[in-house]
Amino acid sequence: MIVFMRLLFILGCALYGFFSEADWFGPLQLSDLPAVRAAVGLLLGTLIVSIDAFFKRFTVRNILAFILGTALGLLVHKLLMSVMASLNLPSEALLQFGTSSAVIFIYLGIVTILRGLEEFTLVIPFVKLDAKGTGEELILVDTSVIIDGRIADICETHFLAGKLILPRFVLKELQLISDSSDPLKRNRGRRGLDILNRIKGNPNVQVKINEMDFPEFNTVDAKLVKMAQVLNAKVFTNDYNLNKVAELQGVKVLNINELANALKPIVMPGELMQVKILKEGKEPDQGVAYLDDGTMVVVDNGRRRMGQTLNVSITSVLQTQAGRMIFARYSEEGDSPRGRTSRPEETRHQDAGAPRVQ
Repeated sequence: MIVFMRLLFILGCALYGFFSEADWFGPLQLSDLPAVRAAVGLLLGTLIVSIDAFFKRFTVRNILAFILGTALGLLVHKLLMSVMASLNLPSEALLQFGTSSAVIFIYLGIVTILRGLEEFTLVIPFVKLDAKGTGEELILVDTSVIIDGRIADICETHFLAGKLILPRFVLKELQLISDSSDPLKRNRGRRGLDILNRIKGNPNVQVKINEMDFPEFNTVDAKLVKMAQVLNAKVFTNDYNLNKVAELQGVKVLNINELANALKPIVMPGELMQVKILKEGKEPDQGVAYLDDGTMVVVDNGRRRMGQTLNVSITSVLQTQAGRMIFARYSEEGDSPRGRTSRPEETRHQDAGAPRVQ
C-alpha cells in the first residue's frame, strides 16, 4: 500500500508539472515546454519519496519529536522577533538577527524535546510519543526466554545491563498460553507470568511494556525482529530459529543457551573426571552420564557399570548447535593407584602364603 501511494504521489507531481503554467525557470523560458515541467515535477516527487524512505529508519516518536521541537523553536523565535520589531532596528540588522535566532531556537527546541522524552510522555490521538533514553541499551524479551525462567536468575546476578522491553504482543501470547486447554502449556504459561512478576519485583532491573505492534506481520517472531530493527534493540531468546532469522536481518541476539554453553567448564582430552553412569548408550558397551550443568558424557566400556561412579578419561569433546558432548573411556587401570590393575583380595592372600620360587 505504501509503495502504491509513493508511485501515485510521483505521478501526481509529474502531472502537476505538466499542466502547471508557473514560470519556474525565469528568463530561460523553459517552463513553456510541458515535457520539461513534467520532468521537473517527476524529479521533485522522486526526491521527496527518497527523503521519506530515508526517514523510514527513524521511529514515529523521533520524527514527532523533531517536528514538535521545530515548532517550539519557531514559536520562541516568533515571540522574540515581535519584541525586537518594537525596537525600531534597521531592517538589515533585524533580518540577520531573525535568521540567526530562527536557526538557534529550532536547534534548541529539537534538542530539548529529545532530551525531555526521558521525563515525560506525549500522548497524541492514536500515537504515543514515549521515552527511549539516549544511549540506552534496549533488550526485547521473547516468550521462550520468559518461560525458560533462567532470565530471572541472570537479572539477580547484575550481569544483564540495559532496559528490558516486554512487547504487548509477547505478553498477549503468554496469556494465551496460560489460558490453554493443554495442562502442559497452561503450566508453562503460568510459570512465565510468575517469572515476569519476579523480574518486575527486582529493583535493579527496569522492565517496560511497549505498545508498539506490527499488524502486517502474523507471527510473534517476525514482529520481534521488526521491532528490534525499529528500536535498534537486541532480542533476548533461546529459540534457535528466531536466533538465525534475526541474525540474517542484522539484529543482535542474546541467546541464553549460548550463554549457558559459554559458562560450562572447559575440559581437554586426556583429563580425568568422575561421573555416574545413568543409562545405556546407543552403541554397544556405551554408558551415558551427565555433568551438573547437563552436559552429556558418553563413556566407552560403561554399559556394565550402570549406577556406579567411575573415574573416566576424556577422549574427545564435540561442540554442536544443541550443546556440548564429551566422549570418555573407562578402564579398570584408571581406577587403581598409579594406573596398575588391582588384583582380587583372595589372590593377594594366596600369593602371601605361597613360597617364593628362587
